[in-house]
Order: sequence, then C-alpha cells, then structure tokens
Amino acid sequence: MALAETRIILGCMRIANLDIAAVRELIDASLAAGVNFFDHADIYGGGRCEELFGTVLASQPGLREKIIIQTKCGIRRGFYDFSKEHILRSVDQSLQRLRTDYVDVLLLHRPDTLMEPDEVAEAFTALEESGKVRCFGVSNHSPLQIELLQRWLPQRIRFNQLQFSAAHTGMIDAGLNVNMKIDPAVDRDGGILEYCRLREITIQAWSPLQFGFFDGVFLGHPDYADLNRVLERIGEEQGVSAAAVAVAWILRHPAKMQVVVGTTKPNHLQEICAAERVNLTREQWYEIYRAAGNKLP
Repeated sequence: MALAETRIILGCMRIANLDIAAVRELIDASLAAGVNFFDHADIYGGGRCEELFGTVLASQPGLREKIIIQTKCGIRRGFYDFSKEHILRSVDQSLQRLRTDYVDVLLLHRPDTLMEPDEVAEAFTALEESGKVRCFGVSNHSPLQIELLQRWLPQRIRFNQLQFSAAHTGMIDAGLNVNMKIDPAVDRDGGILEYCRLREITIQAWSPLQFGFFDGVFLGHPDYADLNRVLERIGEEQGVSAAAVAVAWILRHPAKMQVVVGTTKPNHLQEICAAERVNLTREQWYEIYRAAGNKLP
C-alpha cells in the first residue's frame, strides 16, 4: 500500500443508521485525528455501510487517495462461502457500493470449512491482476487455516482480524499458563499470537472495549469494577480517558497490533486516539490484565 497504515482503524460496522452528514463528519474527524484506515464488510448493514461511505467518497474528489479502505467477504446468510465465484462477485458489489475502483485490503471474514484453497488463489490472483485489490488477509483464522491458504496463494497474507481486549484475553492466556492444569492454559487457537508474529502478519484487534462475544462494553460495567478503577487511575495520571488506556493496553503489546474501533461519535474517536501517546510500563500492563480477573500462575 502506498499510504502508511495507522495503528488505529475506524470500523464502519455501525454507520448504517447515520445520515450522510454524520458519516462525512466521522470520516473528517478520523482524518483530523490521524486515522486513515477504514474497515468494512459486505454484510455490514446489509451493504448499507459501504453505500453511505461510497456516497461521501463520491462527493469529495481526492479523498480516496488519502485513505485506506479494507473490506471483507465470505459470510452469507446461514453459511460461509470462499468459492471463487462468490469472492469475485462480492468484491465487485463492494466496489460498486463504495464507488471506487479498488480496495486496499480484502479479508476473508470467517473460516469456510468447505474452502478449496486453489479456488481462493484463483480469485485473489484475478483481483490482484485487475487492480481491484492490493493486499489480502483473513479474519478469525487459526495458524493451520492460514498455512493451508498460504500453501496455495502467491499473495502473502498480511492481516488477521481477531477479537482481543483487556476483558477478552484468550489470545494470550494459554501462553501465560503453559503446563498448568487450569482452564486458561487450554490452547484454543493454536498459538495464533505467536504464529502471526513469526509470519509477520499484523493482528487487527476487534471489539477492543468489549467482553464476551458482543456481550457489551466493559467500561463502566459493574462486573469489571476493578478493571475500570485501574483504567481510570492510569487515565487520570496520563491525562486521557479510560477508553484510551484500554486501547493503549493493546497497542503496548510487542506484536504491534492494529486496533479496530467501532465508535460513530467523533469526540469518542478523538479520545480513543489519545491512546497512541500513552506509555504503559510493564507493571501497568500486567496490572490491567490482572484487574480484568486474570490470574498469573
């Protein structure tokens, strides 16, 4: 990609109910805050999110060259589909909705167990050669699923979107509890964190302020009182919000992750972006981890 990637990405999953003026304001606020990376998927809002974003793009000549657009495909109603036909059709439809000739990044959204890797390779090559997609990645994939794909792909898998937050730490729990006969020691993802670091695949952490699987935000939640106290205390010390500290906790990891934030409020986005100037010590990082209810062996 010609543009440098920002470590904070604006997730556009929730913009479907905004009007054009609000979407324009959100994009402008993102750029003003130093965020040039925007994440979409063909299923977000049934395509409405891409349509709204594309309307703003079409109304502002020159904007497309200033931003990075990422979209995802593969989820259909009741099943997953990595067939060549579906990938190519999905990208064409996304480009039409986004009103652009290309997307910078295409991710395969969730693993399709019926995937034929040679079909994916054919689709990716066609998209790359036509100039419709510049980089490729996956979302919610395990190491062996990526290895299977990469065995056939001439393109390098550059990204993997995974759920990760101070209250959703499965990605690191097993690595901290090696050889322990306790639940956190169970390796549920095949060591995806270490694998991505070894393969130089950038992890994009989604739902950075949530716990569970879309169960809610832990900020201000009574079940996470200890975590909130620590985040608020560190935030006061560094002059930022608790949300910024929670995002900084992810950015502090040496895996050099990106963080996908889904806010639709420009002021909240500005608060979160302050995370990039937060300097967490090793002690503070582990304090946040323990405050979320995790125990070190």
